[in-house]
Amino acid sequence: MVVMRDVIVIGGGCYGTFYAGQLARAKHKGKASYRRVIVVDRDPGCRARAELGETPDRAFVTREWTAYFAERFDRAEPSRAGEPQDYVVPSPLMPHLMFEWVLARARQRWPGRGIAVAPVPGSLGTPYDRVAPDGTRYVSFADWICPTHCIEPAICPAIGGPRTWEMGDAVRELAERLRGSGERVFGPALFVCRHHVFGVGTFSVNAVLEGDGMVKTAGESGEPAAVLVGTISGCHGALNLLRLDAVSRRPSAPADG
Repeated sequence: MVVMRDVIVIGGGCYGTFYAGQLARAKHKGKASYRRVIVVDRDPGCRARAELGETPDRAFVTREWTAYFAERFDRAEPSRAGEPQDYVVPSPLMPHLMFEWVLARARQRWPGRGIAVAPVPGSLGTPYDRVAPDGTRYVSFADWICPTHCIEPAICPAIGGPRTWEMGDAVRELAERLRGSGERVFGPALFVCRHHVFGVGTFSVNAVLEGDGMVKTAGESGEPAAVLVGTISGCHGALNLLRLDAVSRRPSAPADG
């Protein structure tokens, strides 16, 4: 049985409705245990609410995603060893929300410091590689249409052959190459979505908090630094580079006399 605490479903549209429904089925069949599922959507009449409704273990939050994450994660603590963890169920259509939260946290932590979203350099060797207007680099090992709700098994259902690639390895190798070229790059901070139960993929809130901690570590010295951040699965990824300028150290004024 998969044991979880709270499961946050991003979006209450067609994907979120499917995921919340699958989680309920998994719990009913004894394949999953959780305290509650929380569906976050700015539409109070979203499809998931209309079709599934609230239950003692299913709640709906009407809010923008970024505002919800700021409220929940800014004060979150990692779960202790052996305790059930909180998880996020991402939507395939969402922006790079976890990077946006990590970026906002960095700007709160160092309000006077130059902090920017920089282009992710280098090649990952993926057939799909595009940069969005907001600077997020979207990459994929698939140059075909993937099955809906694919759980990325060892045998790829689209090609009928072994899945010989792993996005996490590709991103880690990119970070090593950047460091090898002299870039002061930390990470990667990876939020890895894996199939959890009944066709639902998740990444842990603990991983998100660890990513925020990695950014804090990167910036503590006050020297220029960058952190490679990605929300990925085995096949696909959204990547950003968070760049930290040096902390300005103004000389103190000479004493009188």
